[in-house]
Amino acid sequence: MISRRRQIQVVLQLVGDVLATAAALLAAYWLRFDIEISPVTKGVPPLAPYLFLIPVTMVLWPLVFYFQGLYQRPRARSRFDEAVRVVVAIALATALLTAGLTFYRDFSYSRLVLATFAVVDVLAVIGTRWVIAIVLKRIRRSGGNLQHVLVVGAGELGRQVVERLEHHREYGFRVVGFLDDDPGKQQRSIVGVPVLGTSHDLEEVVRSNSIDQVVLALPLAAHHRTAQLIRRCGQLLVEIKVVPDLMQYYVLRAGIEDLDGLPMINLTQMPLEGWNRIVKRSVDLLGAAAMLLATCWLFPIIAWLIRREDGGPAVYSQVRTGLDGRSFQLYKFRSMCVDAESDGRPQWTRNHDPRVTGIGAFLRRTNLDELPQLLNVLTGDMSLVGPRPERPEFVERFRARYPEYMARHRVRAGLTGWAQVNGLRGDTSIRQRMAHDLYYIENWSLALDLRILWLTARGVLAARQPTADSKARARKRA
Repeated sequence: MISRRRQIQVVLQLVGDVLATAAALLAAYWLRFDIEISPVTKGVPPLAPYLFLIPVTMVLWPLVFYFQGLYQRPRARSRFDEAVRVVVAIALATALLTAGLTFYRDFSYSRLVLATFAVVDVLAVIGTRWVIAIVLKRIRRSGGNLQHVLVVGAGELGRQVVERLEHHREYGFRVVGFLDDDPGKQQRSIVGVPVLGTSHDLEEVVRSNSIDQVVLALPLAAHHRTAQLIRRCGQLLVEIKVVPDLMQYYVLRAGIEDLDGLPMINLTQMPLEGWNRIVKRSVDLLGAAAMLLATCWLFPIIAWLIRREDGGPAVYSQVRTGLDGRSFQLYKFRSMCVDAESDGRPQWTRNHDPRVTGIGAFLRRTNLDELPQLLNVLTGDMSLVGPRPERPEFVERFRARYPEYMARHRVRAGLTGWAQVNGLRGDTSIRQRMAHDLYYIENWSLALDLRILWLTARGVLAARQPTADSKARARKRA
């Protein structure tokens, strides 16, 4: 049922994209030759050759959109992510169309019309997709075409089912309630959904609540009861879904693989593989090189300020753990006193750490101490965006406490990351930082990387403004 509902949404998006693109092409012709956004010097060409492009776009645009993932529905995609994908797809499709028209000798198409078409098409497609999403959501939230769902199992797995169905209300599912055999959960409401009884009440609850779909979300140890419930549901003429209990194994993103007809569950599938890995590495190389060229003039200034304060070295290196658990040398501008770890024991950085020097506090607040790590990006030890790397001593400590911690090393460590732009840096909760890092790995996209880089840049600019605390410390030193 979920796949069918997704198909309906994809069909509506496809139709909307095609109609929006056709309207954008006509609007571009109208803006160029009727409104005359630029003076027309060679006369107004006929409309017919431009109408001929509509069937071409009806084939080319959906193909490009498909390969850009715009007809797929990942578990998490923000409006920003979709908008970036639309911009990239239309830019690529327009480039292909323009290149193809260079071989068409019977008519010369206006380059300004094609450029205007691309801009208008971006706005039209994004607007159409948003309208479709809003209309579907309102229809289903108002009760139209809803499917009533009963979840068997009110444990962690069942709660996740409910939370994700609630998050995607546009699919048109309403969870009526839980069934659970735990006496402590009877007559209770869990994540806003009531427990209607035990598994023995299955038939009665299904009939009295007009249930359309039963989701079995029981722990792996209850597999015998799951088999019994499947047989009982089969006699009730309802859809049956089984959510496999993979929670005891940490999974980045499970996927089904086929081994000559034998289904296998891949517990470590993630989006940052294949071509996506190549794209990310290319962006890292280009971005790091550009940032080095833009900031290289700061290096001697920062080095002089650090040495002027206490005479110690300007840059220091430290062993960190990166991709696949391999160690590498991380480079930073020194922001602490020279003997910060004179006892030889690694110490966790704290807020208002007394070991931080005066210039070091400014460098840390503005992230300028991280600039030498651009060299780590160029050498392949790090990425522009990813989980922040930790020291091996801390990694060993955290992996013993949190079994899923090592999953964050499936990708390259980053200069900045999803945890950092959400305020989780320095002396903050390891569990929350880990959760944000794993969310990033599960939901990676180029748009998410660009969003994190933008939020980081905005945070750096904001950090340069003196805060009340920094003003008070300045007055105290004066």
